[in-house]
Amino acid sequence: MSNGLIALIFLTALAAGWSVSVFNRLVRSRNRMSNAYAQIDVQLKRRHDLIPNLVSTARGYLRHERRTLEGVTEARLRASEAREAMAGSAGARRVELLESLDRAEAGLNAALAKLRLVVEAYPELKADRTIMQLSEELTSTENRIGFSRQAFNDAVTSHNDAIGQFPDSLVATACGFTVAGQLRCTTRAGERAPAMVHLS
Repeated sequence: MSNGLIALIFLTALAAGWSVSVFNRLVRSRNRMSNAYAQIDVQLKRRHDLIPNLVSTARGYLRHERRTLEGVTEARLRASEAREAMAGSAGARRVELLESLDRAEAGLNAALAKLRLVVEAYPELKADRTIMQLSEELTSTENRIGFSRQAFNDAVTSHNDAIGQFPDSLVATACGFTVAGQLRCTTRAGERAPAMVHLS
């Protein structure tokens, strides 16, 4: 065997080893991202399961606030449907479903904020032990969702960085790895503006 043939075999083996290494790293990155989303899914399901109990308990006190309670129920339904659609998705449609989930969760957040304002206006409801416990559970779950969203977005950033950097992008493109979308709490720039507080 000539030295040129040995060098060619060595370089081919080296390139193949590098490609396998990059591919495995990208698979781990994609799996970390999927796991991070699964953590969000668990917390969203928990949140969606708490809401009917909160609405049911509040219903007895708020007979004349029917639209608020119906709004929360409808927003929860839309968010649950978006979460279930996202959980069963794969591929290019996943980015679209992720945006749909963001919008549905923003709607649910708005409905829950309205319900919290109503609860604040009724001292007897605010003092109800069940309402207090459910509110605390919901707040705790929302904090977990926030942490899970951050972990997911961090995993997405790492994944997108890995598939976008040369020369790893060559393997990513050849193997069909695609850029993933991040979760946003808000969808419009106006929602991201800092809240103005007037103390007059």
